[in-house]
Amino acid sequence: MSENAIVHIIDDDESLCDALGRLLRSVGIEARAYGSVQQFLDAQAQGDPGCIVLDVRLPGISGLDFQSQLAELGIHLPVVLMTGHGDVPMSVRAMKAGAVDFLPKPFRDQDMLDAVTRALDQDRKRRDEEKAVSQLRHLLESLTRREREVLPLVISGLMNKQIAHRLEISEITVKIHRGQVMKKMQARSLADLVRTAEMLGIKRTN
Repeated sequence: MSENAIVHIIDDDESLCDALGRLLRSVGIEARAYGSVQQFLDAQAQGDPGCIVLDVRLPGISGLDFQSQLAELGIHLPVVLMTGHGDVPMSVRAMKAGAVDFLPKPFRDQDMLDAVTRALDQDRKRRDEEKAVSQLRHLLESLTRREREVLPLVISGLMNKQIAHRLEISEITVKIHRGQVMKKMQARSLADLVRTAEMLGIKRTN
């Protein structure tokens, strides 16, 4: 499981929250319960690693509506939805909105554990990717202005002579800048540099 991951259970059924909490803790997963979406938001725990197990019908904002607002609220935790009143259109809407799973009540303990495991794994992968991109952005900031101009031309496959013509500098200067870009971005090959640029959203030039 993800280190220090927390499963946030949002359901106004206290007995269900207690049962789910015991189930998750029995396999070593920390769980916290909230009676409403507002209680969860007030706890300000959205930045912690983990996932949300969310009931569709809740006092105040519904689970489905809350799910659709997560991105706007800056909450990126994966969601497992559960309901005692589910139907096909509801489940389709939930899955299209990115839910990891949609479980009708009553559900099997193993089904919930499987869904939570997938959600925690998804969150871990997202955080690993964000960390990697953050590290790459730090490397990108180390480039000089001219090196930043050379980078998109290099990943576009242009030869040193072509880059020199574009930037109106000598081929030798291009070669030096190209070497510095590779070194600073810790790229072992052109393909490696292209992948790095794609992760950073740097587009190729025509």
